[in-house]
Amino acid sequence: MTDPRPIETWLTDMDGVLVHEEDPIPGAVEFIDALKQSGRPFLVLTNNSIYTPRDLRARMLASGIDVPEDSIWTSALATAQFLLDQRPNGSAYVVGESGLTTALHDIGYVMTERSPDYVVLGETRTYSFESITRAIRLIEGGARFIATNPDVSGPSIHGTMPATGSVAALISTATGQKPYFIGKPNPLMMRSALNKLQAHSESTVMIGDRMDTDIISGLEAGVRTILVTTGSTRPDQVERFSYRPTRVVDSVADLVDLVAERSPKA
Repeated sequence: MTDPRPIETWLTDMDGVLVHEEDPIPGAVEFIDALKQSGRPFLVLTNNSIYTPRDLRARMLASGIDVPEDSIWTSALATAQFLLDQRPNGSAYVVGESGLTTALHDIGYVMTERSPDYVVLGETRTYSFESITRAIRLIEGGARFIATNPDVSGPSIHGTMPATGSVAALISTATGQKPYFIGKPNPLMMRSALNKLQAHSESTVMIGDRMDTDIISGLEAGVRTILVTTGSTRPDQVERFSYRPTRVVDSVADLVDLVAERSPKA
């Protein structure tokens, strides 16, 4: 499919598009280099709330991919922006790691167990029964329930691990309260990235490897979408969905020349 509108801004997922765990996907280094050389604004988006942008930059740099720290947008940052807009100078009980707590501290939020405005659930590799129980009791006491992303599982070097969505389901079952999820597929994640770049949806493209998160959130945010088949969604699965991406390619290696064009079109 060819869209006559030029591409001025690029958004891309990280896992499955640029890297698999610690391994770079072929073409990812060249793709990011082309983005930087083009001078066009771009952001790497991730639902992972464990790490700060600085941490993620260091991890990708170890894989040979040089992404500037300010070009990384996480569900933790999107969550912090949402809370700042909703209730400035608020308080939260956080179940999560440094990526989330740092983002909330940076907007002036107080971390507390005493009558917080919100319980904020993020991803962590060290979920504890004690912290989950405390979150349940605080929600029962009136705290609003927010979660960084709905992913129910995630990969690790040892295999599949439960993720934020699974723990959110546990808390929801105990409290009867469903969280408001900030990360993909909520288009709020995409719109917050557009706002950060002061970009327009009409001239933006989102690259992702999952039809049910990256592509649908891009569609609902009004941006064009490109599916790469180096991650979760296989080529034979695309037709099963009731919506389609603007374009399907094998990998980001196929997009390097497109990025380098003076006025590229999807």
